[in-house]
Amino acid sequence: MESLFLKMLLLLAGCVIGLFCRLSDLCVDGKRTGQNRPNFVIILADDLGWGDLGANWAETKDTPNLDQMASEGMRFVDFHSAASTCSPSRASLLTGRLGIRNGVTHNFAVTSAGGLPLNETTLAEVLKDAGYTTGVIGKWHLGHSGLYHPNFRGFDYYFGIPYSHDMGCTDTPGYNLPPCPACPRHSAAASSQGKDCYPEVSLPLFENVTIIQQPVNLTGLAAEYAEKATQFIQRASGSGRPFFLYLALAHMHVPLEITRPPSSASFPGPYRASLREMDALVGWIKDAVHRYGKENTFLWFTGDNGPWAQKCKFAGSVGPFSGAWQRQRGGSAAKQTTWEGGHRVPALAYWAGRIPANVTSAALLSTTDIFPTLVSLAKASLPPNRRFDGLDVSEVLFGQSHQGHQTLFHPNSGAAGKDGEIKALRLAQYKAFYTTGGAKACDGSIGLEEHHQPPLVFNLARDLQEQVPLNTKTSEYQAVLPAITRALTAFLQDIATDNISAADYSHDPALTPCCNPQHVVCRCQACGCSPAVVDCNREP
Repeated sequence: MESLFLKMLLLLAGCVIGLFCRLSDLCVDGKRTGQNRPNFVIILADDLGWGDLGANWAETKDTPNLDQMASEGMRFVDFHSAASTCSPSRASLLTGRLGIRNGVTHNFAVTSAGGLPLNETTLAEVLKDAGYTTGVIGKWHLGHSGLYHPNFRGFDYYFGIPYSHDMGCTDTPGYNLPPCPACPRHSAAASSQGKDCYPEVSLPLFENVTIIQQPVNLTGLAAEYAEKATQFIQRASGSGRPFFLYLALAHMHVPLEITRPPSSASFPGPYRASLREMDALVGWIKDAVHRYGKENTFLWFTGDNGPWAQKCKFAGSVGPFSGAWQRQRGGSAAKQTTWEGGHRVPALAYWAGRIPANVTSAALLSTTDIFPTLVSLAKASLPPNRRFDGLDVSEVLFGQSHQGHQTLFHPNSGAAGKDGEIKALRLAQYKAFYTTGGAKACDGSIGLEEHHQPPLVFNLARDLQEQVPLNTKTSEYQAVLPAITRALTAFLQDIATDNISAADYSHDPALTPCCNPQHVVCRCQACGCSPAVVDCNREP
């Protein structure tokens, strides 16, 4: 009798849950999915400068689609990547936590055994658990071996490359300094021609866990990304479930690839041509959003870090954020540094009918904010037992608030100090440096690491160029120094009591993605195969 009562109770509970789902949201596998939950498209550009966006910098004329998005949505002028190199910035976007918490403090390699620590919860995992269809298209760079692969980190669908596209040779090497050699076709032709190009093994293209092309054709990659993204949006929109698409572009990282061959009469140069191609790709995605769910899709565009200045004419523009103090001492003040040019990036938010149009926001925001904001909009919950560096900035997006962060912390990313350590911070309009240094510049110079105690402090409200630090004897410096000290001390104490992770940065050459080890540089273009399979042996 008791067993029958329990069965009836469970049946009644199921009916109530089913009714609740029908009245409020759709249910898939017992999870709320809900057509009233927004779709999310996050587009992350690579090595894009703040000044590469025409809406930011009048000198730029090559981004009409992005400029239109800015006029139709919200543009952020004080928006920052969580780090100034690839893997750490991506890890922070997908976890809402800085590298000092999530363990990803520098880039993963072709031979990396690890990736984003498995005990870190990704945005895709949270949204998938909330009933979302999830996809990642483009560059991953958070581990490619075993469970570090994106299909095991919350993404239902993956199409792209496992790391940066200069980390492996291709037959379409593009524009780079130094030039990347094309992949050899025979063993006798194989030779190492520069550490910036990794010629030993060719760059693979994955679809889910299968390598479908190696080496990847970079010239056609933008069109493939556009096609796959459109297909994903279309299919997900027709499924009755909300979707999350993370599109991590190859643009504007070198080698620069251009689909159309240059014409001597009209060719604007490799960088501008590639910038136009990226802009067209973003326009394509926005059109797809319009066709398959304009009213309920939130599109967020930003960059992973600033431009790679040592690539000279193949690097982008930092706009006014020149890092003049550092440049006077040698080295670049862009990518791989904590200067504004390294981490202040373009950012646009677009959601027709929800985000106000043609608004410029000066709120101090970060890529770490993407995680908690999307989780909130999806009516999901943040992972327990850990702290987050990002904020839910929904009210800023909807024009209900102008308040962002009071303080941002900038981790070292290769130019000075230990990777991941916090040696620079932002407090309101003030920028404090405990350690400075420059990355390799176009002229080959590298700014030496310097330590500052008391810290070097700039007032960005009147010195965007970071040119003249405050005199330590002035009342302004003396007034702000205690607040800077308290902020850093409190942050480090918070880290000391948080649930932090450690990434595995060990190397194993056997883990290099290789479709067909029987052929030079793992050539395999005639058929797709798992990295463990060796029978895909036809020459291209």
